Amino acid sequence: MKSPFPGHDPYIEKTFDLWGDFHDRLIGELERELSARVPEHYVVRLNARSYVVIEEGSGTFQILPDISPERRSGEQVRRAASESDSSAGAITLSAPVVMHAPLEVEQREPFIEIYSLNPERHLVTGIEVLSPSNKRPGTRGWDEYFRKRSAFLNGAANFVEIDLLRDGRRMPMREPWPESPYYVLVSRERDAPACEVWPAHSVHPLPEVPIPLQGADADVVVGLQRMMDEIYQRARYGREIDYSSLSDVGLSSEESEFLSAVRGAGKGI
Repeated sequence: MKSPFPGHDPYIEKTFDLWGDFHDRLIGELERELSARVPEHYVVRLNARSYVVIEEGSGTFQILPDISPERRSGEQVRRAASESDSSAGAITLSAPVVMHAPLEVEQREPFIEIYSLNPERHLVTGIEVLSPSNKRPGTRGWDEYFRKRSAFLNGAANFVEIDLLRDGRRMPMREPWPESPYYVLVSRERDAPACEVWPAHSVHPLPEVPIPLQGADADVVVGLQRMMDEIYQRARYGREIDYSSLSDVGLSSEESEFLSAVRGAGKGI
């Protein structure tokens, strides 16, 4: 079963537990294709950022003390203990309140790096498929990714950024971002901080992505839409996605009309 959308399927982001699966599969598809197609003096490697955050529900927060430590004399301590003992008999037990401790959750964000082995091993290109944590300002995911991205965009190496998420805030740029739900950004080391940005959509096929290498070596152009379609079918996402629900998906009027037309044509969604 194919996705009803000719571009990126927005329901993948909004259906429980599908986004992380899709993200890692796409990283894997990119790594496999690039490893097969880059010249022999390059190697393609998978890497990941890992860090621990404190989560409460769907958000993250910092643990702060609710009291400030203070020094107390021995007499103050004895008086407080005596007052506590004298009032203990007056305490009436009531029904307990159910509370939940904050959870430490490990965030792992995989990415791809291409290295040249000629004349010695050095980083040529970094490739990122954004995670939700990279689009939440003020979080560790945002801060760590912002620092890495800034180094690339200042000319440390070539850089490719693929954003297939509607939610969250995009990284700052001098010019306004394209008015599209998704985008692909390519920064070439020699042109930094200038970047090429391709708008990406749901109702139009995703762009082909040029992966820059070094020197006179030609870009490796990868078909992002083909990868998207193959992942969708192989993972059988269509069995878990409810296309009759429009809540929280954030479809544009064009996308809603497109989906209604597809459903009206009886294409099995």
